[in-house]
Amino acid sequence: MTLLRAHLRLSAGRKALPRTCASLASLSVRHYSSAAPAMSDTTERKPLFDKILIANRGEIACRVMHTAKRMGIKTVAVYSEADADSMHVKLADEAYLIGTAPAAESYLRADKIIDVVRRSGAQAIHPGYGFLSENAKFAETLASQGIAFIGPPGAAMRAMGSKSESKRIMQNAGVPVVPGYHGENQDAAFLKQQAEQIGYPVLIKAVLGGGGKGMRIVEKPADFEMMLDSSRREALKSFGDDNVLVEKYLTKPRHVEVQVFADKHGNAVHLFERDCSVQRRHQKIIEEAPAPDLLPEVRRLLGEKAVAAAKAVKYEGAGTVEFIMDDETQQFYFMEMNTRLQVEHPVTEMITNTDLVQWQLEVAAGNRLPKLQNEIVCTGHAFEARIYAENPENGFLPDTGRLVHLATPQPSSDVRVETGVQTGDVISVYYDPMIAKLVVRGEDRQAALRVLRKALAEYEIVGLHTNIGFLRRLAESPDFIAAKVETGFINKHLDELFPPVAQPSAESIVQAALAHVIDSSTKAALSTHGGLASPWAAIDSFRLNAFGSQTTTLAYGDHQYTAKVRVVGNGMYSVCVTSESGDKIAEFHNVQPLWEPLPGGVGSTSAGGHLRALLNDRLCASNVVFNDKDSSITVFDQGRVAVFKVPVPQYFDDAGAASPGSVTAPMSCKIVQVMVEPGAEVEQNAPLVVLEAMKMEHVIKAPKAGKIASVYYKVGDLVEEGKNLVAFENE
Repeated sequence: MTLLRAHLRLSAGRKALPRTCASLASLSVRHYSSAAPAMSDTTERKPLFDKILIANRGEIACRVMHTAKRMGIKTVAVYSEADADSMHVKLADEAYLIGTAPAAESYLRADKIIDVVRRSGAQAIHPGYGFLSENAKFAETLASQGIAFIGPPGAAMRAMGSKSESKRIMQNAGVPVVPGYHGENQDAAFLKQQAEQIGYPVLIKAVLGGGGKGMRIVEKPADFEMMLDSSRREALKSFGDDNVLVEKYLTKPRHVEVQVFADKHGNAVHLFERDCSVQRRHQKIIEEAPAPDLLPEVRRLLGEKAVAAAKAVKYEGAGTVEFIMDDETQQFYFMEMNTRLQVEHPVTEMITNTDLVQWQLEVAAGNRLPKLQNEIVCTGHAFEARIYAENPENGFLPDTGRLVHLATPQPSSDVRVETGVQTGDVISVYYDPMIAKLVVRGEDRQAALRVLRKALAEYEIVGLHTNIGFLRRLAESPDFIAAKVETGFINKHLDELFPPVAQPSAESIVQAALAHVIDSSTKAALSTHGGLASPWAAIDSFRLNAFGSQTTTLAYGDHQYTAKVRVVGNGMYSVCVTSESGDKIAEFHNVQPLWEPLPGGVGSTSAGGHLRALLNDRLCASNVVFNDKDSSITVFDQGRVAVFKVPVPQYFDDAGAASPGSVTAPMSCKIVQVMVEPGAEVEQNAPLVVLEAMKMEHVIKAPKAGKIASVYYKVGDLVEEGKNLVAFENE
């Protein structure tokens, strides 16, 4: 690393750094070619598989199937009972039920998956990511039975899939690693002693982990045992192994990773690097390629070291070598190698004009890499934003529920939406809460950010909380635009990323009110005419109402608004909006709403509609969506989003209210551990219950000191969001 340090010293005081790794002048529109890739030499190509099984679910299963189908390869899906109607099941040529909803009874059942391979006649298994994708025993079992594994051999997975073993390999290769304990002694007291020698804060990580699962930051010795237990439980559920390592936690790092690829003929290449620094709960939320503002020498060294690591273990297939980098000096340290295709692989495809799943299929069939290092060119810049079912305003806790409405940006050569769900599907407690990946490209970083901001503004989801609004604010952050990224970015920009809730515009209130009136009138017309009525008839029914007007009350946060819609002519209305104190906010005259129902309703009613209305001098064109679950009306008005609630009678509200002094479930979940019992005296912030949702654990702590009156659930119980978990005795 002497050369790197010398280069950094010579570059001190630089004002601008290159942001891409190749000339951007000739950015071309790229589409995946259906033709076979050119091999690196004249070696005869081996035939590809006729049929493969995808041992996964959701968007990655669909992603693999799209490429396989384009290449003429038949696909076999496996699914759990919870996924019976899922997109990947419908997309596959064949599908087999392998168990109940919990992954341990379905997607982690290697025996059932191998049985399906034999019954279906599939020649190979693509593991996707997660589940069995980095299970060396699974890969070796397949090899012993003559079934191809579309991934690295078991030996390479054991060496590089283990964080502790991979660090030893990298140390032998001369690459610096983060100080820590990576050994086999897993005694809790010994690990705590190692943590004290390293110095707090420390990071506990699952040896076979990934995706932030099994990872815990420990700030002080008193928390070590609890965090260790939590890490081990989560690791065991996610990876079937509860061994951990302990490392020094760096306080201002960047997360930079390198995509590598190797074949069975000794060729290994890198496809440049990605920056995944902006994270929450130690999980990536937005990724980009190439990494911004890297010194050319740093970029070169990252690629070289990553390829050297792959060659050292005779690697085959797709892999990612992850580094943690000091944001100031660009000194980097090896973290781990993920021996699989990464969630964020599409950004690499975007800047290199490749299909990495196609590369996987070629390599697994015994062919050489489609391109060698000097043939791989980095052009342009790409971002991937992960669309999650989660509530950023509530600590990014995952959410569950039905997708009442789902509309995505229009895909193009510069916009990809990779998903495994559609309107009507359920995001369940059993699996990862990712809904989709939004992937965009531009000729440079600023151009790619413009495409990203526009695409996020066009993304519409109703039915559960999502992080779309948060991602929009992130993409608009001046520091993010300036590429000042590091893993602490979110915590350092909380005020900017979580601003006070702005009040809705008068136009949004009017559109929600008009949609509510049309919907109410439609339902009334349906009941009057035996279920046969159109929205136009419903509007006429409203227009001929003897009263000539309707008043709608809408709640927005802690505020309430009233909109009085009055008939003034044939299909023409006036709308007056007032505050809860009776003050007039705005009035709109001669409004002629045009309403087109959205698909997805029952009978002749709909889940909402597309509303066009001229409000004073602004032509509004919005999707307005109703959600009966929470009595909400969501207005998507050309990039503006407003969610209103229709107040329900007080007796309905009281029926669902939490009991005084109770602690409720913040999300739908499963009870993993109950740490108190009735009669126990607890201090404020004492752990009460450990919940599991989407394979992640969450500790519920006491909001106050007091005596426990009731504990409502036991370990293993499934709990809906908002249900009482623990009650305190009333003082």
